[in-house]
Order: sequence, then structure tokens, then C-alpha cells
Amino acid sequence: MMLALLICIPLLGGLLAWAAGRVHARAPHVVSLAALALDLCLAIRVWARGNAQSGAWLAQAQWPWIPRMGISVNLALDGLGLLLVLLTLFLGVMSIVIPSSEPRDRRGFFHFNLMWAISATVAVFMALDLFLFYTAWELMLVPMYFLIAGWGGENRVRAAVKFFVFTQASSLFLLIAIVALYFIHGASTGIYTFDYTTLLHTALSHRAGAWLMLGFFLAFAVKLGVFPLHGWLPDAYAEAPLAGSILLAGVMAKTGAYGLIRFCLPLFPHASSSFSLAAMILGAAAIVYGALMALGQTDLKRLIAYTSVSHMGFVVLGIYVWGQLSLQGVVLQMISHGITVAALFMIAAALEKRTGSRDIAQYGGLWYSAPRLGGFTVVFALALMGLPGLGTFVGEVLILLDTFRLSISLAVIPIAGTVFAVVYALWMVQRIFMGEALPRPHIADCKGRELAALGIMAVLIVWLGLYPGPFLDTSAPSVTAIRQSALDARPAGKGSMERLARLMQ
Repeated sequence: MMLALLICIPLLGGLLAWAAGRVHARAPHVVSLAALALDLCLAIRVWARGNAQSGAWLAQAQWPWIPRMGISVNLALDGLGLLLVLLTLFLGVMSIVIPSSEPRDRRGFFHFNLMWAISATVAVFMALDLFLFYTAWELMLVPMYFLIAGWGGENRVRAAVKFFVFTQASSLFLLIAIVALYFIHGASTGIYTFDYTTLLHTALSHRAGAWLMLGFFLAFAVKLGVFPLHGWLPDAYAEAPLAGSILLAGVMAKTGAYGLIRFCLPLFPHASSSFSLAAMILGAAAIVYGALMALGQTDLKRLIAYTSVSHMGFVVLGIYVWGQLSLQGVVLQMISHGITVAALFMIAAALEKRTGSRDIAQYGGLWYSAPRLGGFTVVFALALMGLPGLGTFVGEVLILLDTFRLSISLAVIPIAGTVFAVVYALWMVQRIFMGEALPRPHIADCKGRELAALGIMAVLIVWLGLYPGPFLDTSAPSVTAIRQSALDARPAGKGSMERLARLMQ
């Protein structure tokens, strides 16, 4: 019942917020914040009461939905899903708390779309029925389209259409692959079902497995923003309203990584093993490409967007290395990056609200009038470059350790990307806050809700860097179980991941 509540509370909160918008302009904000705060408390309760180190599901619930077709409402949370649900709800609360995210008009409908997008994202992290998973996966797209098109920047309609076309087209490949897997399993066993744990044991030919794996991979890679499938990402991240940017970069991109870990590799271990080297090369290339593109940006939000392409390259690399350390590094990287990129989008929105521009050339010397805002920018810029003591450093190191054990030459590429990250992070801080102040009115420093939100996020990123143990302990059993099930199903001696497995024994 508690798992259903985690999905239903944002749904009901969105409906109430839409209705409350007709009563008072501030009512939708209060209703949404209360609903997400309650949902976050429930998720924390699951974390506190569950035994993540047992390796079993922390919570599970199942109800029949369409029995004739083998479809059920099958929800479950393990350590991996729970951490991402916590990240989703936490960033949802932050996106509502921050003043810069408040829309000027149609507030009820804005909060309705925001809450339904959050609810669908939570469902993605809990669905163990592939039909239910796909339903939640698609439901994320519609409210996000309305958020971008309705409350985004100057080019919001173009960005929204681009986002929808890319993600919807790739989702069709996912649907075809799911339906094909359903019929292949049914034809070979006589049992037609969308249940994840049952489909794990489907016998697939090499050719069928390769095509189905590519269908899953394309959908997840587009949502993750993997180079070169990231064409929608810079426009959507830059033109979305603040709450939309936070959800897109901080959470929804992680649904793609989650899909690769939970579904793509375990369901198609043979095909994934053959594809692993190509995927790792794509991940390594994305690290360098995203960093170089960030260096060439003058729009602050587009700069942050391209840093996400670079950091998600680390995630893809770590997933397909498929080592125990690298997978835990991926989980920590997803959480750390989600918090870091959300905070940077908050800072970008605050600067745009104060100066009326996102053009970095229009900034300069802002430290004199906004030292607290500058201090937070330094903290999160250091997190972007992977400074020791901050969460992104731990995640990147864990990924690189296993990459080095697999291939020294492959590990050199992401190291070069981290060098470029130092350059674009320091360049961003220097251009905005250092140097000679440009002639403009005095801008207000962050205070109140802005100060509280950025302060909490800074504390979390330091906590992840200095004491990541609770997060690693929570994710380790589920990651180990998923990894081992895929390794056990792969043919011995084939594929780069098997070579890594032998090296680590």
C-alpha cells in the first residue's frame, strides 16, 4: 500500500493544486509542497524501516490489472530504486521551494503538470511489470512537454516539440521490443506475461536478443542524452522553466541510466556483452564532447546542459564496464550529479531573474554584490570538476577504478574530459563573479528560501563526498544482484565485461 501511495500522493496533489489555483494564486504552491513533503517522508520511512543490506526487495506490492494479457500492477523497491525515488522527491521539493521557479500565470495547471511528471517518474523507478513501466515512461513525456511549451523561454515551443519527437520516437522502439519479448517468451513457454522477473529467463537467439536490446538501449540512451543521441537536450534544458530543467537534468535523465541497469543488461546479457565496447566508447566520447561543447557556450543554461552530456558519459561508461565498483560509482554519480545540476540551474535562474539575461558576457564582478550566491556557485562548480571531498569525485573515481582494470587506454579519455571540466567550471565562475564589475544596478544576494535550498544542497553534496557509506550500503546489494544475474547468463569468455569479471576474481 505504501508503494501505491508514493505514486498516488503526487497525482492527487496535482489535481488538488489545479483546483486550488481558482481559489488563490499561492494555493497550488502550498498544496504541491505539502504533497511532495509527505511523499518524501514516506520514502524516508521505507529507507529507515527496510533492510537494504539483505539484498531483497525493501517493499513489494502486486495487484491484477489485465490478467488475460499477463499484465499486473507490480511495484517494488530495492536500494537502487529507493535512492532514485528519494532523489526525485527531494528535487521536486527543491523545485517548488525556490522562488525563481514560481510561474506568473496558470499556476494551478503548472503544478498539475509538475506533480504528474514527478509521479510518473517515481512509478518508473518502482515498476516491475514491463507494460506498467512503459505506461509510466510515456506519462513522463506529456506533462513535461506542457511545462516546456507553456512556461519555457523564448524558443520554448521549438524545444518542446524537439523534446517530444526525440523521446516519443525512441519510445516506440522500446514498445516494439517489449511486445516482441512478450510474444517470444509466450511462444517458447506458453506463458504470456510482462512480469520482469519471469522475462529474465527468456531464451533468445543471438539475432533476436541483439535487436531487442537495441530497442531498449535507444529509448534509454535518448532519455539519458547519450552522445550522439542528445540533439534534443540542450534546447530542452535551456528553454524549460526552472522546475522543468531540474526534473529533466536532475531526475528524468537518470531514468535512462536506471533502465539500462535494471532492464537492458539483465534482460539481454549476451547482446549487451557484445555491445559493451561500443557503448563504453560512446560514453567516453560523450565525456570529452560535452566538456568541449560547454567551453564554447555563452548561454549559461546551455553551458550547464552540455556539462550534463559530459557527466552522463561517465554513467554510460560505468554501466557497461559492469564492475561492482563502477556500478556503485554510477549510482553515486547519478545522485551527486542530480543535486549539482539542479543547484546550478537554480543559480542560473536566479541570475537571469536579477539581470534579465542568460548571456555570460553580460555578467562580471557579481561577487561584490552577491557573495553568497557566488560562494554557492563555487561549491557546485567544484563539484562539476570532481573535486575531492564532493560527491561527484567519489562516483567518478569508482567508475575510473574499474575502467582502469579493464582498459588503461579507455580510461585515459574520461581523464582528459575531467581536465576540460576544470577549465569550463573555473571559466564559468571567473566570467560571472570575478573580474571588473559591469555597469549595472546592484543585484540582490540570495536569502530566505534561495539560501535555505542552496544551503541544503551544498551540505548534501559535501556529505556524499565525505561520507558516502549510507548510500553505497543501500545500493550495493541490489546492484550486486543485478550484476551477478547478468554475468551468470553471459557466455563465458565473450565480451569485455567477462574479461573484467575474470580480472576481478
